[in-house]
Amino acid sequence: MTYPRPLTPEEKLADAKKLLGLPRIVVICGSTRFMAEMNEEDLRETQAGRIVVKPGIDMKSPHGLWSDHVGAAALKVRLDALHRAKIRLADEVLVVGDCIGDSTRAEIAYSRSLGKPVRFTHPGVDPDV
Repeated sequence: MTYPRPLTPEEKLADAKKLLGLPRIVVICGSTRFMAEMNEEDLRETQAGRIVVKPGIDMKSPHGLWSDHVGAAALKVRLDALHRAKIRLADEVLVVGDCIGDSTRAEIAYSRSLGKPVRFTHPGVDPDV
């Protein structure tokens, strides 16, 4: 007699999203220097009926919350972990921008390691093509 294998957490999440009737969730990735383009893509994806999650903080712009270098470094670590959680939550990834830095390259690799489809606003920057 064989028993069904237990569902993975990812499979449980996918099932829960289906049961809830949630639209596709898209996570936007890319350098925060492309925040204006990210906001434009957010509008397009939302208009298309998708839930959008994206970076919520642009640490390249001055702000009192990250003016202290030690505090800023700790915040960056927390934000990176938060963004990886957004990638795990999402059904697909949209990479915004016409160039890819090390952080975005790592996000793309992480997304693909999870089997997430990855789209690009500028397909020519795909590091795996």
